[in-house]
Amino acid sequence: MPEPILGAAAETLLKTLGEGIYLVDRDRKIVFWNAAAERITGFSAAEVLGRRCADNILIHVDEAGRELCTGCCPLAATLNDGQPRRSTVFLNHREGHRVAVQVQTLRLALEDGSVVGVEVFTETGSREALLEQIGELQRLSLADPLTGLPNRRQMESVIAARSAAMRRNGIPFGVLFVDIDRFKAVNDRFGHIAGDKVLVTVAKTLLSSVRPFDTVGRWGGEEFLGVFPGISPSNLNDIAERLKNLVAASHTGCEGHSISVTVSIGATMALPEDDEASVTARADALMYQGKNTGRNRVVQG
Repeated sequence: MPEPILGAAAETLLKTLGEGIYLVDRDRKIVFWNAAAERITGFSAAEVLGRRCADNILIHVDEAGRELCTGCCPLAATLNDGQPRRSTVFLNHREGHRVAVQVQTLRLALEDGSVVGVEVFTETGSREALLEQIGELQRLSLADPLTGLPNRRQMESVIAARSAAMRRNGIPFGVLFVDIDRFKAVNDRFGHIAGDKVLVTVAKTLLSSVRPFDTVGRWGGEEFLGVFPGISPSNLNDIAERLKNLVAASHTGCEGHSISVTVSIGATMALPEDDEASVTARADALMYQGKNTGRNRVVQG
């Protein structure tokens, strides 16, 4: 068994912490991977030790979907200049969906003169609150059984509540209508089991990439709906672009295939005269404009 790189006591402590922690050597090969890193990423220590992050493991991307492991990697930059960094990135979970994490990096000089890079990462948002909310929705039969997201009935209730709050207190909200591009082709080529897995991957990516007080649900089939309170039109467009890019950067593994999909998104701000039907119909029509102009697009109106 190899000698612990930081000493037995230090590594025992790091293994028990709730934050994901991994260490890399000068060549950016992973030399330590704790239990929290396994939980957050889905990758076991046995799968990653001795490999690099970019070797089809974490493949960090920014909100635009740009890969960081082959470019502006915070850990690589810290290894080079010794300056600690903090940033929000989206890592690749073993199941294929993207997970938003807050990353901190630093460089350590060891007693033998070698240097290691350390990355500490935690999931952003209130994961526990989200899981508790989903559990309650399931008990009330308001969750989609496949993805665990709120179902159409619950999303209609959310829009009704946000509409009432807007009329009462002037709190604006936006709606995103998200549709997976060419989903029928996925089912036809890979089968419905693969199609279901793609739906779950997209659902997890959407849920992980919004604010804790936003609501994302499955509207039906390959359609998802997002409701975003207290937001401006420009910020709604920014969120829509981020979701589009992160879905495109995700993948679903099924029977040896790696399946990637894109989404078209219609984005609109709710109006005081809107009800559940009118605001979703407008977002739906905008989404189809994106479909008709090339797919993998955001159309706002």
